[in-house]
Amino acid sequence: MKEFSREELAQFNGENGKPVYVAHAGKVYDVSASKMWKTGSHMKRHRSGQDLTTDIQGAPHQSDVLEQFPQVGVLKKAGEAADLGIPSALAALLRNFPFLRRHPHPMTVHFPIVFMFSATVFSLLYLATGEKSFDTTAFHCLGAGVFFNGVAITTGFYTWWLNYMAKPLKQVKIKIPLTLVMLVTSIVLFVWRLNEPGILDSLSGAGLLYILLVLSLAPMVTVVGWNGASMTFPVEKE
Repeated sequence: MKEFSREELAQFNGENGKPVYVAHAGKVYDVSASKMWKTGSHMKRHRSGQDLTTDIQGAPHQSDVLEQFPQVGVLKKAGEAADLGIPSALAALLRNFPFLRRHPHPMTVHFPIVFMFSATVFSLLYLATGEKSFDTTAFHCLGAGVFFNGVAITTGFYTWWLNYMAKPLKQVKIKIPLTLVMLVTSIVLFVWRLNEPGILDSLSGAGLLYILLVLSLAPMVTVVGWNGASMTFPVEKE
């Protein structure tokens, strides 16, 4: 049975009439007949011509789906750490806990999104009703947003390096500076509100500037979230 190097396997990507091959656990399969691979990629996330051994462990299905397709060869063995381009200790960790490869950032980004929106909504509710508990809740959401923004940024850089090879993608060029601006803005607002609990008692001067900055959080997190989602689920152009 033919032995494929990773370089040779990468050539079978469904382009220019070539078949679509993928590897798993040292075996190379021809998945050209699958409708899920007809474009040379699967779910717009997994590319053909690649070793999917680690990725498939984090997928919603088992590896036996590949056994429905003909095996056309085997993958030449090489050092795992070298193949992944990461330290051997991290490679071993990802092998034992495959969800760490793709899921840490998608899991954590939901928190800054909800807290940034909540800080805006509860601030507006306070202005509309005068109910102080809404203002207090907005303050708590700001604090949680500051914390989880830091978590999301950390996991974001990890995912960008591990799964996108830190390539300067268009979405990343938008996300990084805007996320940092959002983090700084939320920190300023949190410290400001901490030192001046009644900042929103008057919508003039400092109070007006404060609420405008609070309102800016929602569009910022929307743009950041949209660009992050477009990396995972790209929008196809007609």
